[in-house]
Amino acid sequence: MQDDKPQSESVSTGRRALMLGAVSASAIVSIRPALAQTTASISTCEIPVPDPQRAGSYIAQDGTLVPAGTPGAYPPAAAPFKGEDVKKALAGGTLPGTDYETSQAYTQYIRRLQAGTSGFTCFASLQMPRG
Repeated sequence: MQDDKPQSESVSTGRRALMLGAVSASAIVSIRPALAQTTASISTCEIPVPDPQRAGSYIAQDGTLVPAGTPGAYPPAAAPFKGEDVKKALAGGTLPGTDYETSQAYTQYIRRLQAGTSGFTCFASLQMPRG
């Protein structure tokens, strides 16, 4: 008499593999549009320097906020920066409307953004790898 148990186990394992494959394929289909949407939002998201709650503060060269008029510090940016501009600056470029030193201070400020601060979500999306 032959044991049917190994055959039923292999069928069960095969079904599980097929189900996992189907789940993986549907996950890929739903993730790709989300990545495309994220990529599009990077070019339109904005990062204010500094955030609106600290609009009167100046930005020191190391990116920290200091009282207005502090020697060696830079006044707030006139307008928020677009995510795409920030991405270029983080890669070594200069933020629009700034000189090299001001751009470096603003970029340091952006790197220090914390969750809950205006512009943080935009900055975080710039850090996500694209694939």
